[in-house]
Amino acid sequence: MRAPARAQDLILAHRVEAYRAGDLERRYPRLAVEEAFFVNYGFLPRRTVGLLYPGGAPRSWNARMRARAEEVLAFVRQRGHIRPGDVKAHFDHGHIKRWGSALNVGNHLLEGLHQWGLVRVARRETGTRVYEACDLPVQDDGPEARGARAGRLLDVAVGLYAPLPAASLVYLGALLRSGARSLALEIRRVQESARSRYAHAEAGGTTWFWPKGENPAADAHRVDRRLRFLTPFDPVVWDRRRFRLLWGWEYKFEAYVAAHRRRMGHYAMPMLWGERMLGWANLKVVDGRLRHELGFVGARPRERDFRRALEQALEQMREFLGL
Repeated sequence: MRAPARAQDLILAHRVEAYRAGDLERRYPRLAVEEAFFVNYGFLPRRTVGLLYPGGAPRSWNARMRARAEEVLAFVRQRGHIRPGDVKAHFDHGHIKRWGSALNVGNHLLEGLHQWGLVRVARRETGTRVYEACDLPVQDDGPEARGARAGRLLDVAVGLYAPLPAASLVYLGALLRSGARSLALEIRRVQESARSRYAHAEAGGTTWFWPKGENPAADAHRVDRRLRFLTPFDPVVWDRRRFRLLWGWEYKFEAYVAAHRRRMGHYAMPMLWGERMLGWANLKVVDGRLRHELGFVGARPRERDFRRALEQALEQMREFLGL
């Protein structure tokens, strides 16, 4: 979904100097990163991905599906690099019902092998994943080593999404157990020790958690006056529970809502100015020009600083998109 760019590009634009849309896909084969299933699907440092595997076969696979997966894996190894369409053309697997719709079995098998750790995404071609076979890393599978891997994985997730309300930490752990199925029990045990593992404090009747040693008052966290258009999947806004607690209103991602029922827009991007989440922006490129529509929870700011910040944010978006 490009509105006006892929989510990973919009996220990185705020965190990597001089980043341009598509840089990650262009540079991916040369970077020490991997596409992987974590708490959600995305890109992770290779050192983190190594903690996830072996992931094991999906629990829903029966003997027949496992046999099909072995055939697909042998096909990938034989061909070297394959696209989902290659599997579809070579095998007659048909479709299965998933989430209320028909899912191509070939795609399902490749994704399962990917989460298992038996194939990886070598690159993308116009957005399509190109897979190659890989070997599972040799892991110390003893109880202490498994517990350490689980702890490091949860630490990565907490570091990414902190500060976390207690309920969000529970939810994050559930997602991580889905991404790292073979460590589900160990992840649950690490969660149970959250109060001793992470810094925490009570505020407004809610317990908040963040990594030990991280100082929220440090200069690195000083608030500036820039205006930022955030993708709905940005770590700042991904946790809708935290969003409501911090900013007092409910943001909804409406891309899959019928057009006549949308209140904010197809791909409304939360709009952060300093510490204030003012509302949302809908951005799109029409005839090579960036168009924007803004929505505000309260009154639109009248300060000159806001107008200047908005102009700068739109200009930065144009540069990012190469317009």
